[in-house]
Amino acid sequence: MQIQRNPTRPVRVGSITIGGGNPIAVQSMTATHTTDIDATVALVNDLHRAGADVVRIAVDSDKDAEALGEIRKQTTANLSVDLQENYRLVVKVAPHVNKVRYNPGHLYHHEKTKPWQDKVKFIVEAAVANDCAIRVGVNCGSVDPAIKDKFDPHDSIGPMLASAAEHCELLDSIGFTRYVVSLKDSDPTKVVEVNRRFAEMRPDVPLHLGVTEAGLPPDGIIKTRIAFEQLIGRGIGDTIRVSLTVPNSKKPMEIEVGRQIVEDIYQGRLRSVVALDPTKMNIISCPSCSRVENEAFVELAQQVKEMTAYAKDYAITIAVMGCRVNGPGETDDADLGLWCGPAKVNLKRRSEPIGAFGYDEILPKLREELDALIAQQKATTTTH
Repeated sequence: MQIQRNPTRPVRVGSITIGGGNPIAVQSMTATHTTDIDATVALVNDLHRAGADVVRIAVDSDKDAEALGEIRKQTTANLSVDLQENYRLVVKVAPHVNKVRYNPGHLYHHEKTKPWQDKVKFIVEAAVANDCAIRVGVNCGSVDPAIKDKFDPHDSIGPMLASAAEHCELLDSIGFTRYVVSLKDSDPTKVVEVNRRFAEMRPDVPLHLGVTEAGLPPDGIIKTRIAFEQLIGRGIGDTIRVSLTVPNSKKPMEIEVGRQIVEDIYQGRLRSVVALDPTKMNIISCPSCSRVENEAFVELAQQVKEMTAYAKDYAITIAVMGCRVNGPGETDDADLGLWCGPAKVNLKRRSEPIGAFGYDEILPKLREELDALIAQQKATTTTH
């Protein structure tokens, strides 16, 4: 299959280069607690051996930053760091990594009166001083409220595009062009639309593709393939992440699946790409990562999938999220949302909290709410 890639500029990340016509890079992310140095090093090296071009690690505290220094000594993998909500940690982590990822929507959490532009410049200074690239990671569930308020509440793509555009403009204006952009959503059709539109606006900027909270295999693989076939087939995308809800021991699957999808696209081995059926149930769950506060989350995601099988023919979306960072915001658009803490699972009906329940209590509660939604849909259908 002949694919004319977007003419993006090259961005070096350690030993590889993203964009500029280079092969599509495949990435993954650790799912261990970063302070567990031995476990994190083991997973980084497992991913590296599986062919990961870049491995991302989450850093959320000074202790995480200290651990990162030790992790760096024990691996030759190209490392990226996820800054989470504390942008100032960049000065502690940049010396140990090849790329820094920040989320524009998280910059307002600290020092709320300080302009976001100054925070980005602070990140850039640390990146330049330590030979790091940057990823501007725009996420559907955590867009800066100041931007979101300017758009119709039903428009999720507009705020993401506006956020990405203004950050690119700032980075360009200060002479920093060693960056890539990602625009992620849990809905592959939205991932396709937002990345297609951004690529039209900024064909020069390398794009990192991914379907966030793609979920359990095989559904998560199918959702990701839907998005990647439509984007990479159009020449859009320079690096990818396949986000799957799997145990740590199976994390290298993300690399294997990513490489297989890219190879299939280039060889013309395309599946029949069908848009997600709006008349059927859709279960989304986030990839297990170091932010997960209880590993029972992975098992719960599987149990939710099995328990809800009886409702597969109803247009209902259920989101199962593993942490407090993305969980609250990214369950807002689901009919029923579960975001998991250390001991309790928070159940929501769209943005409305229902309550927090133990891991051994949540499935019956979820079924009650699901049955109520099914009854509503039946009543609506009968009325019409």
